[in-house]
Amino acid sequence: MIKTVEQTTIADIFSINSDKIYKIPKYQREYTWGMKDWDALFNDVTENDIGYFLGSYICVNSGSLNGTILEVIDGQQRFSTITLLLAALYDKLSAHKSEMDEDEITDLVNLKSELANKKQRYTSNNLKVTEYHQRLFLQKQNSNDEDYSFILSDKNIISDSKTKPANFGNRRIARAYRHFGKLIDDEVDKIKAENSNITDVGALFQIVRKFEAAVLVGIEVDTNKDAYMLFESLNHRGVPLSALDLIKNTLIAQADSSSNADNSYETWKQILSFVGSDDYAVQERFFRQYYNAFREELNEPYNNSDKKYYLGYLATRTTLIDIYEKMIKNDYNSLLKDLSKKAEKYSIIVNNGDDEYEYTEALQNLERISGAPSYILLLYILSNQDALKLSDNNIKEIVNTLITFFVRRNLTDVPNTRKLTQLFIDIVAGIKNLTDKQIVSAIHDRLKEVSAGDSVFEEKLRGSIYDENPEATRFVLCAIEAQYRTKEIYSDLWSRDNSNKYIWTIEHIFPEGENIPACWVNMIADGDTEKAKELRIKHVHTLGNLTITGYNQHLSNMSFDQKRDRKSKDKTKDIGYRNGLHLNSDIVNQSVWTIDNIVNRTNTLVDTLMKMYKW
Repeated sequence: MIKTVEQTTIADIFSINSDKIYKIPKYQREYTWGMKDWDALFNDVTENDIGYFLGSYICVNSGSLNGTILEVIDGQQRFSTITLLLAALYDKLSAHKSEMDEDEITDLVNLKSELANKKQRYTSNNLKVTEYHQRLFLQKQNSNDEDYSFILSDKNIISDSKTKPANFGNRRIARAYRHFGKLIDDEVDKIKAENSNITDVGALFQIVRKFEAAVLVGIEVDTNKDAYMLFESLNHRGVPLSALDLIKNTLIAQADSSSNADNSYETWKQILSFVGSDDYAVQERFFRQYYNAFREELNEPYNNSDKKYYLGYLATRTTLIDIYEKMIKNDYNSLLKDLSKKAEKYSIIVNNGDDEYEYTEALQNLERISGAPSYILLLYILSNQDALKLSDNNIKEIVNTLITFFVRRNLTDVPNTRKLTQLFIDIVAGIKNLTDKQIVSAIHDRLKEVSAGDSVFEEKLRGSIYDENPEATRFVLCAIEAQYRTKEIYSDLWSRDNSNKYIWTIEHIFPEGENIPACWVNMIADGDTEKAKELRIKHVHTLGNLTITGYNQHLSNMSFDQKRDRKSKDKTKDIGYRNGLHLNSDIVNQSVWTIDNIVNRTNTLVDTLMKMYKW
């Protein structure tokens, strides 16, 4: 797994006696550090004793004929930042070259050799020429490497001539370089103020020595999979690389060998766009569920192996990289095409598309009740809808069955969460030879078979449902209200504000706080504080004491009649229980709120939910 582990200094990593080349995989995430990160790194090193520890980095040794090429899998932000800083120091020192003695000029040349590999060659006239070539290659994202190469060229660190990229000054690499120039100037002034005998050259080299002596632990591994396994146990500076980053890097590297890297990368971006390009958790889940839904088909090319599932029995977070690396090496192009087709179907499931289907609203509700484990099944069904002879109405029936299953499951914890992936893989296997209504019935019967019975479900509904599962509680209350929604009377109870918080929130009628207001002690327990506390524990989180309102924070511990009749500041809107929701229709007619009211309302709501989510 681990090839070598070494405690190294910056000077050792970029040794002038080594021809190592460091490459950040070209489609890795862009350089993301900002001013706080630049300041933190600079201050950490300059304000501490020499030999400050900067963390760790992980490289994969890809090898080469002319030296060692190391892919920087983790540590890219620090490598990029440190070399930009050293480049800024080299530029500052170069301006004072005429003031340097022979040893200082040698040190300046050595600093240049840390940033660029020194090569000597002979011309056609047999003249010896010394050239400097880039040692660290940044990722291609957001023109990172193009900007970095220009800086090295512009400061005469590398021999290659680079044209200034368009919009260079506005991007992060240029901003980092400029910022380090200012930090260096300030540090030089500080050093000279503390030592009046030191020169600018001396102060600059003092900064160089500190950074050259900074320590990193370098870990060299053989594969991307090995690199990823280390992320789970290493706590280090910087943003850790994800499993999908490593899979992407393997894919692009494979495609690059057939000059298809750019097209493959565009397809990869399209896949993430279908799935939801801003949510890593959803992206990773898709790649796991894709394999788990189609593992029999994906393992077909390996039927001659000793294992039925040569690629892997299940795609989990720990097996994901290994499975995809095998598939990529076998046939990356076919894999990409199939992933793209399946991702487009997945976009429908996760409500990331523009088209409306008969089952779109049902899918939204499935997502709200945390039904994502069933996407394995839905991905298989939507991808094979024609072959399975399923109509859109059939799919709507299946999704509604899944909603019933997850409402009951999430409230009873039956079956256990860790069993869900295997459950839906088994269901996929069981419907492959069925069609239309047979599939609908098979799914219904299997989910009913593994669910908790009605008595357990009802017991949970009658208990402190909010305290045990506030998300599921919100879902069932909104589902009850949705039954009475019309085009004339419609409120989107799932809408969010600019802070991504729900506008409509769950409201405890009898307040949930431990410090019960006197008005509520009198109403609930005839002035008996201890009795009120006992009743609060038993009843406050039950269905009968819960409803939905907007502007929940304004109601808080108000008396019952204040909560019921609350209006907006301009007196034009009812923001208490007279807000027009059906859920509140039996509350607004009450003059007091007692335990009997809570129990009776609980009975009514439980009866409603037992009918809504019956098998």
